[in-house]
Amino acid sequence: MSRSSYKDWGPNPIQWPIVGDAFEYTKPERMAEQDAYLPPHAEIPPIVQNAADEFVGITVDGTPHPELFERQDEGFDNSAAVAAAARFLEALGDQARLGTLPLDAPEWRLWTNAFRAYPAHGVLLQNLETSQIERALAVVEASVSPSGYHTVRDAMRLNDLLGEVVGRDRYPTTLTEYCYRMTIFGRPSHDEPWGWQLSGHHVDVHGFIWGGQISLTPIFLGAEIEGTRLFEEQRTRARALMHSLDPDQRSKAVLYDSMLTRDLPPELNVNLLDGRVRAGAGRDNRVLPFEGIAGSELSPRQRELLLAMIEPYVANLPDGPRDHRVAQIAEHLADTWVCWIGDTGEDSPFYYKVHGPTVLIEYDNHAGVFWANPEPEPFHVHIVVRTPNGGDYGKALLRQR
Repeated sequence: MSRSSYKDWGPNPIQWPIVGDAFEYTKPERMAEQDAYLPPHAEIPPIVQNAADEFVGITVDGTPHPELFERQDEGFDNSAAVAAAARFLEALGDQARLGTLPLDAPEWRLWTNAFRAYPAHGVLLQNLETSQIERALAVVEASVSPSGYHTVRDAMRLNDLLGEVVGRDRYPTTLTEYCYRMTIFGRPSHDEPWGWQLSGHHVDVHGFIWGGQISLTPIFLGAEIEGTRLFEEQRTRARALMHSLDPDQRSKAVLYDSMLTRDLPPELNVNLLDGRVRAGAGRDNRVLPFEGIAGSELSPRQRELLLAMIEPYVANLPDGPRDHRVAQIAEHLADTWVCWIGDTGEDSPFYYKVHGPTVLIEYDNHAGVFWANPEPEPFHVHIVVRTPNGGDYGKALLRQR
């Protein structure tokens, strides 16, 4: 039985070995305490190895199709983003060398929705002056839609609220509003490709900009508390589609009707970072076959509901690129698949995946990490958005350079 409010639980008594934005491996007793909490089949996502491997992208069979993406002007005015990035680097002064990397640096692919177990790159916002933080976030604001920026900032503030309710003395430099790293990749330019990465707990966004075109995947967003408020639209629209399915369609879409650990195979409870998410950090090249029900098996009205279900996940793009992205996804809607785990009740925890040739979306309700709920609850949300077939990080576009 789900408890719909995080206030029905309390903080996890386990003290995770984390300082700032990184795991701390210097205190064996804390690591032992952590290991005792993890399931026996737990694994750590291969983030470092993934970044070293040649990039392929998410595929259904190991073969990418970069021809799905083309270089074009999508109507994005990059002048504000370029100017904001220049002002940010200027404000960093001597620290600018820490906040910049080449466009092809492997660090593009070094990110985690939790905490680092690899060398740091970029600048940690909470170590900067207020004016420098504002300039860093201005780069993000100039690159995304107003609603997208609001969601990113809300997730950052909820990280701070989590620190407050867990106990400020327990993670004073970790669960904060600005425990996030900002990196500029390449040289900010009106005509040449460049990008940025904002990365930390429950917020990982990758902005790739090339002239009038912008990509924002991979994206990870989440919240351990109040996730139902922050991602209400993503829940409501998904449930609307599921409630429209007839029994035969539902039997195809629902892989498992329970989110309880005992009812799922180990690969769907593989670690505290991923939960049921298959395409999170360290999974850039994952082979992920289609599952569930295809758009071709839906009625016209149900396809409208499927597209409506997808729209909140591309709403973080500015107007022109968002229109192009919706059209790109709609073109392949018949070959876009939906699968579901769990109940579809208003207060139920669940997981779903929307997977087509040009979009991969995962929504997962999660067990507690800093909070004490041992099973997934609706208030703890993880969301991943990818561009399969080599589209993440703007890679498919760069091949056309």
